[in-house]
Amino acid sequence: MADFQRFVPDASGFLRRGPSYLARSRIDLWLLFPILCIMAIGLVVLYSGAGASEAAVDRQITRYSVAFLAMVIVAQINLREIERFVPLFYVIGVLLLIGVLLFGVGAKGAQRWLQLPGLPRFQPSELLKLAVPLTVAWYLAGKPRPPSILHTLFAFFLVAIPVLLIARQPDLGTSLLIGASGVFVIFFGGLLWRYVVLAVAAGAAAMPALWMVMHDYQKQRVMTFLDPESDPLGAGWNIIQSKIAIGSGGLTGKGWLQGTQSHLDFLPETHTDFIIAVLAEEFGLLGVLLLLFFYAWILVRGLIIAGKAQDPCSRMLAASLTLTFLVYLVVNIGMVSGLLPVVGVSLPLVSYGGTSAVTLMVSLGMLMSIRANRTAKRLRRAK
Repeated sequence: MADFQRFVPDASGFLRRGPSYLARSRIDLWLLFPILCIMAIGLVVLYSGAGASEAAVDRQITRYSVAFLAMVIVAQINLREIERFVPLFYVIGVLLLIGVLLFGVGAKGAQRWLQLPGLPRFQPSELLKLAVPLTVAWYLAGKPRPPSILHTLFAFFLVAIPVLLIARQPDLGTSLLIGASGVFVIFFGGLLWRYVVLAVAAGAAAMPALWMVMHDYQKQRVMTFLDPESDPLGAGWNIIQSKIAIGSGGLTGKGWLQGTQSHLDFLPETHTDFIIAVLAEEFGLLGVLLLLFFYAWILVRGLIIAGKAQDPCSRMLAASLTLTFLVYLVVNIGMVSGLLPVVGVSLPLVSYGGTSAVTLMVSLGMLMSIRANRTAKRLRRAK
């Protein structure tokens, strides 16, 4: 028995090493599991939405792989160590947006991309989805709470610059997401409620002026949202067909690859903005609820990480990234179901695309980094 015990590892030592190994990996398993489940659902629905295209699925798997690698790399970085580079990141992002307006590449009536020598075409506005909340959190972290009116106004100024530049491209959906991410940071920075009420009142008063500066296609989207049946074969076609697809799925759906709206080309953008309508038609309400369950898992986990963050900057950033993820969901599902105007926001980690997937996974990697920093600090105290 004694000889046998000499060759058996110390169980108590193994158990002690277990938590430290997980802590060193800096990957939050509670966040990783729903991410992988959503990606798997996305590939299944994409195959159908893209017309049973294996090539589209292969390309999306490649993009998922790049996005996953980006998440893992960001999770290994202590965000406190890169705070001094945050202003530079913000300035570079704003300069790139100005470059888009001056010599950007246009497509479908919008000028949103840059084509720099030696680099593939990219969309600088995606960088600002991370730069804006990072910069506002960095700025407010060193200020007393609640922030003074001067500090609050400057924080709004930091948000407004990229929002206005992106709206000029025009890209209303992305400007909405970036504006929301910055405002969430300001709110969690201790913004007084009277300022919130004042901002809402000012926004409501500015609606007529906003209508005057909106592009014709944006005005058409609003009018279509209010009455899609007014032009059922034109501007209202997308929303009408989307609602038909969602309603025809019923409780359990028509079955995978059996969706008539998508496969008979009634439903537009079945692999991008309207992909959840494909899910609803083929897998029904139960399929949509399953996807929403995994989304809710990510949101709850993100808020838990934010609530347990060790410093104000990490707390504001984690809460902002989590709620911005929620805005993605609300806007996409709202526009597909006819509850919001169509603004071109993709469904997180499900819609076909690479840049948005990388941006989302980097933000989730930031959440993992914030959580890992807290865990590492707790383990150091335990020693």
